[in-house]
Amino acid sequence: MNPLKSVLGTIISGFVLAVIVVLICSIGFGLQPTAPMWSLMVWLHVLAGVVWIGLLYYFNFVQVPAVGAATADSQGPGPAAINKYVAPRALAWFRWGAVVTWVTGAATLEIAGWGFVDAFLLKPGVQIIGIGAWLGTIMLFNVWVLIWPNQKKILGIVSATDEEKAKAKVVALMASRTNTLLSIPMLLCMVGQMHQLPF
Repeated sequence: MNPLKSVLGTIISGFVLAVIVVLICSIGFGLQPTAPMWSLMVWLHVLAGVVWIGLLYYFNFVQVPAVGAATADSQGPGPAAINKYVAPRALAWFRWGAVVTWVTGAATLEIAGWGFVDAFLLKPGVQIIGIGAWLGTIMLFNVWVLIWPNQKKILGIVSATDEEKAKAKVVALMASRTNTLLSIPMLLCMVGQMHQLPF
């Protein structure tokens, strides 16, 4: 049975391969990780972040323009398939990716010794990562409080009038675009703290 024929099989295979890489590096090359829990948490944080931000970029750069083009094309099939089959699944991965990214980020702050509270208070030495944590928190809020409730109206998951759907489209789009905007400095802050860039 080929594990690449299912999403779950692919994900499990990816984790198995990651364990093999760790074993090769630590046993075969004689490398010992200096902070295994920190490394594990950062890896999970980055992995979840790739899912979350990757889907954020997909929605903004691909799906929203495609739905607009499909709606405008009177001769085409319309956006129904995207809205019925793609969007709900993508939004599930998107919102749970956001939660896992935030939780693993919070854990990383503690494990790294930066301190969750110190980072959010922007204390000396952790201002850069603290700003990134604040931006990520605002983005998480936007996902669960603005984007998801309004997407449920747009996609017909909950009942809404045409007027409510029109308003929901604006709110969801603006929250999503805000997250896209915030993701750029947020990623700068994460890389800046991790690599101790001089800014």
